[in-house]
Amino acid sequence: MLSALPPAPRFISAQPWFASVPAALQERLRSEVFAVQGDKGDVMMPAGSAVEGWHAVLSGLVMLQSPASKGRSSAFIGVPDGEWFGEGSAMKPEPRRYNVVALRPTTLLCLPLPLFATLRETSLAFNQFLVLHLNMRLGQAMTIIEAGRTQSTEHRVALYLSRLFWRSTRRLNLTQDELGQLVGLSRQTVNKVLRVLEGMGIVSLDFGRVAIVDDEALNAYLAATAAQ
Repeated sequence: MLSALPPAPRFISAQPWFASVPAALQERLRSEVFAVQGDKGDVMMPAGSAVEGWHAVLSGLVMLQSPASKGRSSAFIGVPDGEWFGEGSAMKPEPRRYNVVALRPTTLLCLPLPLFATLRETSLAFNQFLVLHLNMRLGQAMTIIEAGRTQSTEHRVALYLSRLFWRSTRRLNLTQDELGQLVGLSRQTVNKVLRVLEGMGIVSLDFGRVAIVDDEALNAYLAATAAQ
């Protein structure tokens, strides 16, 4: 039974492509995936480090942060529990290009590179899953680049609340400080925008956590604040 397995093999066994791979490979996957833990603020995988595999968040929240020039850095995406990240790094023979920073206590799963390569070479279902995931990440990256160059702070905060970034839940369990780090704005600025959105009935703020109340209203707000 899946419930009797440790978190890492249980997570990999529940993936939509897992049932289609041969039994021997399933056993290797269960036995060779491993978990890594980090505390809030830890750089769990620094830019420039060797890539060990493809990663998923078993619990917690990480920020993928791209080092920039002149001592500044820019966060460009947050990855919540249940989601994969780092497929681009796993597919290229080069060091990691970004920091992986824990925004809260976090446990990561690692699917080692040899297994990742085997799945790419042998599993159609895995490759279909990977292509869909890459397409999602590309859409997120392009949207972030455009928003950072042309959009208002109000639009950027609202964008980071949208389904583009949080597909699996609308109660984000995200603090205002965490949201500020992801958007690249101060907590005070984020709070000001969230209070406006709360007044419009788009979000609710319970004990510092954000929940989306009305997705249609959020989309309308994004349209209204675009390129202002």
